[in-house]
Amino acid sequence: MRKKDECALTPPMGWNSWDCYAASVTEAQLLEHAEYMRKNLLPYGWEYIVCDIQWSEPKAGTDENPYRNFTSLCMDEYSRLIPAENRFPGSAGGKGFGPIAEKIHEMGLKFGIHIMRGIPRQAVHSRTKIKGASVTAAEIANPFSISRWNPDMYGVDASKPGAQEYYNSLFELYASWGVDYVKVDDICNTNMFPHNPYSGRAEIELIRHAIDKAGRPMVLSLSPGPAIIEEAWHLTENANMWRITDDFWDTWPLLLDMFRRCELWQAHVEPGNWPDCDMLPLGRIGIGFKKPRQTNFTREEQITMMTLWCIFRSPLMMGGVLPDLDDWTRSLLTNREVLDVLRFGRSPRQIERDADHAVWINTAEDGINLALFNTADESRTLACPLSALGISRAEVRDLWAGKDLGSASEAVSAKIGPHGAALFRLRS
Repeated sequence: MRKKDECALTPPMGWNSWDCYAASVTEAQLLEHAEYMRKNLLPYGWEYIVCDIQWSEPKAGTDENPYRNFTSLCMDEYSRLIPAENRFPGSAGGKGFGPIAEKIHEMGLKFGIHIMRGIPRQAVHSRTKIKGASVTAAEIANPFSISRWNPDMYGVDASKPGAQEYYNSLFELYASWGVDYVKVDDICNTNMFPHNPYSGRAEIELIRHAIDKAGRPMVLSLSPGPAIIEEAWHLTENANMWRITDDFWDTWPLLLDMFRRCELWQAHVEPGNWPDCDMLPLGRIGIGFKKPRQTNFTREEQITMMTLWCIFRSPLMMGGVLPDLDDWTRSLLTNREVLDVLRFGRSPRQIERDADHAVWINTAEDGINLALFNTADESRTLACPLSALGISRAEVRDLWAGKDLGSASEAVSAKIGPHGAALFRLRS
């Protein structure tokens, strides 16, 4: 096992601010969600509070578009973005996210941040210094490497002297703040450059070296997707999580397509290495996009999403407003038996799929976890022969219902509503 795998031996579970607050999250909101997680979710394995994009921008969230192109960002003398004090008052006096991380750690939780790959455009144009190097930001930047959706940063040219030192200084800073998780964006997808779809390779390696040098364990999450299956080896060598999809939202077509994506990546799920289905758009979302709503997913679709993420062993990052959760939604996040499928299952595998259904398994310590998915638009009865699982008899437990169903000698079956799922533990 690689050293970098040790910080994510099970799929990370937490909350990320993007789905509800977009670019506008504040310190008060982070701490409010941390307190809710401490009281309600920490006993079930939820532990990360992740501050998503634009935390260095004082006016983020004031426009309809989450990104205010070419706006001024808060930055230190070494070309490193720092939190905007008006939104994160605990960062005043050069303390950065340190005081916020300390409060979150005192709750028994872990703290994460989002960053864009590269170096700030304003640092390049101002020719600011790089800590530990004799060059300026302008000398390590690639001005032709720019995100298509957020122009704050230029890419870093890994061949230039000072490139590694820049990333070293970034993660040295994050380690001093007490950061446990870093989501690096615009770095692993297929759309960055048409003729070089994995152009983030060199910067990923710079980041990996920088984290290792910083000496603090940090989960490395790469976004957005879809990640490139041909680069699976490189991703497992350097990251802990990588998105297998673009931003995932609350529409059935996106959820249906996730079965295809999980099938593609199923062989690469292992401790420390988690193909990532993206956040869970549950509960109240869209506030920062000026489109607040309850999730558009039906209850059946929400169960399908949770079941697929757990049987596949995707990281779980809750996207909705935690303090606003109703009892039913909270029950999705606090079913210990279902979450054990995520945390302790092994070798997820799809064993059947067509236009109307899918069947997945993973291996439990005391049996087999079996998921049946009805992807049709009407209710159907689905069955999985025990012979397909290599067993002849099993004691069956419905994990969502928390109920023993007795013995099965031929097949496990269930009547499932449209776009719904069932999840069982089979003990032979």
